Amino acid sequence: MPLPAVEIETAANPKHAVIWLHGLGADGHDFEPIVPELVDRAWPALRFVFPHAPVRPVTVNGGMPMRAWYDIAGMDIAQKQDEAGIRASIGELEQLIAREVERGIAAENIVLAGFSQGGAIVLAGGVRHAQKLGGIVALSTYLPLAEKTAAEASAANRAIPIFQGHGSADPIVPQALGMLSRDHLQSLGYAVEWHSYPMAHQVCMEEILELRRWLGARLR
Repeated sequence: MPLPAVEIETAANPKHAVIWLHGLGADGHDFEPIVPELVDRAWPALRFVFPHAPVRPVTVNGGMPMRAWYDIAGMDIAQKQDEAGIRASIGELEQLIAREVERGIAAENIVLAGFSQGGAIVLAGGVRHAQKLGGIVALSTYLPLAEKTAAEASAANRAIPIFQGHGSADPIVPQALGMLSRDHLQSLGYAVEWHSYPMAHQVCMEEILELRRWLGARLR
């Protein structure tokens, strides 16, 4: 069974979908308000799927249970990665993609988006997905399991467009980590469109407007 999710359709019978994964401790409602700010009325009908991550204890937060895509062991988030948790969430993402395909949306019309932990899962999962996807939106995040990407990446998504946005003053996921991930993806031949914003661990209006332009180009 795919994870429970908040769903918003911009018009009837959508043939395009955006699967959007929230950050640590949030839920599927977190990015609901972005839909009216992001969507252009000229776009075709879109289904936004905002899944709720499973609840699990998170080590860095004293073992407190919260919605999380994987465990984080310490403040240096790219070290001691919870590979089992990351791979389980990639599996959850696969189920969400499969459900959209079952509902009549071609894989190449599905864009994966995510913020922070959610962005890490869509980056790792998107480049591994067996069918060609429409694109990846990775906000305030990094590429987990980076050293295994080259061996595990799917040939179908070697040319997938990637939008990566990051705050220059991000205290949670340092921008330097996001830039390392960008450089690693580019070294493997991925087309990453990188944007930096004078902000912390958040999303800003300028980013939403640039994302609207980028998404609009994918929806033509």
